[in-house]
Amino acid sequence: MTLNEPTDPPWGRIADDGTVYVRTSDGERAIGSWQAGPADEGLAFYQRKYDDLAAEVAVLEGRVGTATVEPQAIATTARKLKAALPTAAVVGDLAALDARLDVVLTRADERLAEKAAQRAEAAAAAVAAKTALVEEAERLASSTDWRVTGDRYRAIVEEWKAIRIDRKTDSQLWERLSVARREFDHRRRAHFADLDRQREQAAERKETLVREAEKLSQSTEWGPTARQFKDLMTQWKAAGRASREADDELWARFKAAQDAFFTRRSEVFSARDAEQRTNLETKQALLAEAEALDPSSDLEGARRRLRTIHDKWERVGHVPRESIDELERRLGAVEERVRDAGSSRRPVTVTESPLVVRLRESVAKLESRLARAQQSGDAKLVRETEESLSAQRQWLEQAEQVRG
Repeated sequence: MTLNEPTDPPWGRIADDGTVYVRTSDGERAIGSWQAGPADEGLAFYQRKYDDLAAEVAVLEGRVGTATVEPQAIATTARKLKAALPTAAVVGDLAALDARLDVVLTRADERLAEKAAQRAEAAAAAVAAKTALVEEAERLASSTDWRVTGDRYRAIVEEWKAIRIDRKTDSQLWERLSVARREFDHRRRAHFADLDRQREQAAERKETLVREAEKLSQSTEWGPTARQFKDLMTQWKAAGRASREADDELWARFKAAQDAFFTRRSEVFSARDAEQRTNLETKQALLAEAEALDPSSDLEGARRRLRTIHDKWERVGHVPRESIDELERRLGAVEERVRDAGSSRRPVTVTESPLVVRLRESVAKLESRLARAQQSGDAKLVRETEESLSAQRQWLEQAEQVRG
């Protein structure tokens, strides 16, 4: 009933003695007494009180559908109002208000059921989210990407804290997560402990290599020592890495020793190259003098002069390796020319083969060159000369056998 409804029965009356009655489906019920004036004013007073009660119901009807209002609070208020209707001191359609409150309660219950379903769904989603984190943690337990995986475990724990689920399920899932983390941490600690041992072993191996390099740094056996440094470098690369600080310090010492040796070798080689270039110029001058000899006009003079040139030639030191064969070939050609000039004047009874003579001279020269190479420590020239000498000796032996 509203204020616009008629004020006369059927909802209430005032008796002659001033007793105020409200009519309900169960009959009339005394709600008060009115002695302050005309009966119409009394009924209007109690109808206004009914309108106030109806306004409260209307507010509940409006709020029960609002998503931001807690339906439990609406239901509690509606039940209080509904419980108060049988004793309410108002005049109006109480049955209508009761029916309207039933609708409010039904709607509130529906919203409570919806919120319960939402909470259940959210709880299931939260459990699923934490379960997913646990399963990810269990997969990561076997990872060897230590840094990235460690960071991810820390992030998983932070994500875990933000998700709320029931305590029992939370404890069960947390235990699984903890087991996975412990397994990963155990493997990571074991890995880095083993890595530390490997680094210590690498540092020990490299310390040995450094000491060996420092011993070799003052060597003058250029070829063998250079090969030893190459072998040390191969061992260095195979030794593995020590800690960064140790590795840097050891490498600095190793490189200093290596640089000291190769700098000295470079200086010696530079001086040797300069000397060999001077020797080359000297031999080229002797060769030019030899090639200018004319045995056809003065054979004995040419022989004497050639012997002098040959003596000087033998006293000249090393020349660049790439020039040796050409110089020896040209000098040999001069010697052969002088020898052939002498042969043409000898009686035909000379039986020694010119080839045998040349080979003998070649063997003698190679033997002299080998002795000089051995004395100077030139391992490469020693090997090359030994190979040439072996071949020349074989040819000489064959020539002598044919001649015999």
